[in-house]
Amino acid sequence: MKRPEKEEAVARLTDKFRNADAIILTEYRGLSVPQVADLRNKLGRDTSYNVAKNTLARIAAKEAGIEGLDEMLAGPCAITFVKGDYVNAAKTLRDFAKDNPALIVKGGFIDGAVADADAMEKIADLESRDVLLSRMAGALKGTMSKAANLFVAVPTKAVRTFDALREKQEKAA
Repeated sequence: MKRPEKEEAVARLTDKFRNADAIILTEYRGLSVPQVADLRNKLGRDTSYNVAKNTLARIAAKEAGIEGLDEMLAGPCAITFVKGDYVNAAKTLRDFAKDNPALIVKGGFIDGAVADADAMEKIADLESRDVLLSRMAGALKGTMSKAANLFVAVPTKAVRTFDALREKQEKAA
């Protein structure tokens, strides 16, 4: 690669590093072109799966302010740039690796910190953002429902007591 081409490649990678919500590094040695294409389709539109020279990726990461990926950027390495919910991307990579043992998740950079392969496995085990939000909404709805029933219980009990007292007085009269 000529120097201007390298500078352009570093600029593109730097932009991707800056704009990504998460970065996941994998080793793709042994995957065929159709398998990589299938993986890209499974990852979706908000995630890009790129193969880049490690030296250029290291330079781009440093220019983007990301430190600590140098050890993982060794050997044949592909970079997954994730926009949005990175848990789904981690799950997709984990599931794809189960079916295709040639894909190895090395680690990544998530929420401002470097994550190793074990951390990426734990992230993949998390529920998706939508599931967690719906569980939280259900818990809040249940709590508010209990509170509403509690607020209504005291006046309802008082009305029933007064009604029973009135019936008792009518029978006595």
